[in-house]
Amino acid sequence: MKKTVIKELFEVELNNPILIEGLPGLGLVGKIALRYLIKQLKAEKFAYLYSPHFPYFVLVNKKGSVRLLRGVFYFWKNKNQNNDFIFFTGDSQAQTIEGQYEISDVILDFAEKRNVELIVTVGGYRAEAKDKPKVIAAATSSEILNKALKANAILSPSGSPIVGTAGLLLGLARFKKIGALCLLGETRGYLPDPKAAKSVLEVLKNMLNLDVDLDGLDEEIAKAEKAVLRLQKIEEKRALQAEEIRKEEDKKTVYIS
Repeated sequence: MKKTVIKELFEVELNNPILIEGLPGLGLVGKIALRYLIKQLKAEKFAYLYSPHFPYFVLVNKKGSVRLLRGVFYFWKNKNQNNDFIFFTGDSQAQTIEGQYEISDVILDFAEKRNVELIVTVGGYRAEAKDKPKVIAAATSSEILNKALKANAILSPSGSPIVGTAGLLLGLARFKKIGALCLLGETRGYLPDPKAAKSVLEVLKNMLNLDVDLDGLDEEIAKAEKAVLRLQKIEEKRALQAEEIRKEEDKKTVYIS
């Protein structure tokens, strides 16, 4: 495989689709959010994206079968609104700069052929959330941005970079004349963060009138918070041990005058 390709499983007719992307990144916010949406809406997979820019290993299932890392496109026909949806998530992001651009270009070509009218990218924003994680928004137009702000997102700080596919899709969408929005949930970043994902989904739900029950994330949030507490206790214990070792070393110090 020398270039990024998309393998369609079957053709599907969609009405003014909105594409929502969420790949692994800070706190796995994008992947958790997309995985939850796909499950709740019972979206169907209809295409795979393969690329030589993904990490060079295969995944092994319980039966011993292997597969390449990939991205997956799902569709959901929205009977209550004028827009159907395409969801894109996957195993990994590209590992090279060239790969990030190539994969983003291929996704945008795919979106253009299906007359996607809006692209929303989802990810994490490194910050220590005091209570409920805020959702930071950036967009290709003030009209799209204002819709996100009305749905309780906040404006992205000036000069703040959006790294990876979430940012490049936003920047490159202009060349395809497709409107694009990025929503980033505040997260520590070093552990899966369903709480940040829920904050992002609340904005998406309000902005796009999605009928999705988000209570199912609460159990994941509780587990994640317990994991954080365990790590904090481990770090506190290590800090105390380090301080005790330092004090012992100070006692052994011999000063020669």
